Amino acid sequence: MAIAGTRQCPVLTDDSRGIALIMVLWVLAVLMVIVLSFSYLSRTESLAAVSFRQGVEKKFLAEAGIQRAVMEIIYRRMNPNVQTDVEGVETWRVDGTPYTIAIGDDHYTVAITDESGKINLNTLNDTSVIILKNLLTNMGVEGTQADTIADSVLDWKDPDDLVRLNGAESDYYMSLPNPYKAKNANFDTLEELLLVKGMTPAILYGDGTKKGIIDFLTVNSSSSQISVGAAPREVLMAIPGITADVVEAIMNARENPVDYAAAVKGLAAVVQAPYNQFITPGTMGNVFSIESSGFKGDAKGGYTIKATVNIEGDNTFKYKYYKSPA
Repeated sequence: MAIAGTRQCPVLTDDSRGIALIMVLWVLAVLMVIVLSFSYLSRTESLAAVSFRQGVEKKFLAEAGIQRAVMEIIYRRMNPNVQTDVEGVETWRVDGTPYTIAIGDDHYTVAITDESGKINLNTLNDTSVIILKNLLTNMGVEGTQADTIADSVLDWKDPDDLVRLNGAESDYYMSLPNPYKAKNANFDTLEELLLVKGMTPAILYGDGTKKGIIDFLTVNSSSSQISVGAAPREVLMAIPGITADVVEAIMNARENPVDYAAAVKGLAAVVQAPYNQFITPGTMGNVFSIESSGFKGDAKGGYTIKATVNIEGDNTFKYKYYKSPA
């Protein structure tokens, strides 16, 4: 007989015990998923923060390279007749030679190119355009396509609607799926070349296996002549009549006035009229392009900045172009 006022505990059956166990396992599984998700998100945010910090540090390293390059340009302009370099403070070359500067475990790589040593698109004419054709063929562009690009460059910037043998004017561009007209004016940027018949991004920028031509062209130089003392090897090799031996002599003699004068004489002997009027032995312009990349430790990937600076008479400078990242 049950005593009044008391309760009997329910007896768990095997089925109810199984259900309770399954519920406990499900709760544990949900808790594990929550914990793992939280751990994954925390790790992701931590790695993102580290990556962001390193990216900012690489950017600052690249910016340091730009400022160092400007300082080196001004130093070179203030000391044009230095013939002997003191170890550790050598005068930097302005023909695209790369320099690597270590800052602790990190470093930046920077190269300066005098724009007067490049091919000026806006001063090309029917005679000097052969230098652009030679550059294109030397960089691996097929002959017919090189002729098309060169003639189309002239047609793009001249004021008339007359079409050169391999060129194109507005009639061609208006027939494209996305039509536009020929500019009939000077190029404002090198990227504008992508609008010209025959030009492709691979030719302009390179395709990973070979360089593009963009590094050897300019719209910023105030001269129609190519400065031999600042021209990259690829530009020198595009000058009609020049030989590899003469180019090598010029590249090796640039920092020695006596040797450079002898190399220029060798150049004058092989580059005949009318092409000799498109080159000058001058060694310094006032507009320079700079490419600087910052690197953390041994990492292969860096942060790159490209800039073009105009050095003015009082050794101040202004940016004409600045791309970050490039």
